[in-house]
Amino acid sequence: MTDNSSLAINRALRQELEGWRRAGLSHLPMAPRKRTAVTPAATSAKPTATRNPPGSKTVSRPMPPTAVRNASRPAPVTLTHALPVASEPLPPSPHPAGSREDREWRLNQLRQRVAGCTRCQELASTRTQTVFGVGNPEARFLFIGEAPGADEDAQGEPFVGAAGQLLNKILVACGLQRDDIYICNILRCRPPGNRKPLPEEAANCREWLDGQIAIIDPEFIVCWGATAAQNLMGTEESIGRLRGRSFQHGRATVLCTYHPSYLLRNPAAKKEAWEDMKLFLKQAGLPVPA
Repeated sequence: MTDNSSLAINRALRQELEGWRRAGLSHLPMAPRKRTAVTPAATSAKPTATRNPPGSKTVSRPMPPTAVRNASRPAPVTLTHALPVASEPLPPSPHPAGSREDREWRLNQLRQRVAGCTRCQELASTRTQTVFGVGNPEARFLFIGEAPGADEDAQGEPFVGAAGQLLNKILVACGLQRDDIYICNILRCRPPGNRKPLPEEAANCREWLDGQIAIIDPEFIVCWGATAAQNLMGTEESIGRLRGRSFQHGRATVLCTYHPSYLLRNPAAKKEAWEDMKLFLKQAGLPVPA
């Protein structure tokens, strides 16, 4: 092995360990443990704006008000699967930090890495293309879904099938457009048969999700469906128990609701989903339709 190769491997390992440390990891578990349910954070607590570089492992831990005020360091977390080796940091951007051009440039760099990702061999061998994400790089609102379906796999854009058409209608009802938001998924490859993402697949894709969140730096994240909510926040609570509550992920307020595909199968749940969207609009300081 050459000296340069050794240095690159050592640098990658140090970056990975530092990412785990920032995420609150104090030890590697000997065996998987059941994760505990999350508790809602106070909606009035003001989060501290932070930016996590692409490749870091961000773990959401909604906390009660006292914990939010008094926590001096992140609590240890339990990992239930092996984490993939993080990629090298993105090269320095040629644009002013935080500018629209800077965010677009960094997202494009990340998109190129995702396009060549083969961490999940089954997904990489069956996909038509990766589905990275789309929208406003300066968006206040980040929407996260589950995984690409057949239409998304064909077009390379999230939420373009029947569920995407319903999402568009929900946006119109909220007085929003796709240009106001950024949309991505837990996975960037379509699982065969549109099956639910496996835990190891979500773990392999987490670096890309964390990178997008760090670059967009949204004020609000809306998780569409249980898969998005559970994987983002590391909880096993059902979407029925998570909706109607607020959580914190970094500086972003997180709200959860039913996935549009679920609403297509269960039209009666649209009323509850609309209540979730009105809560989102109220917390975002936007007009709330009657």
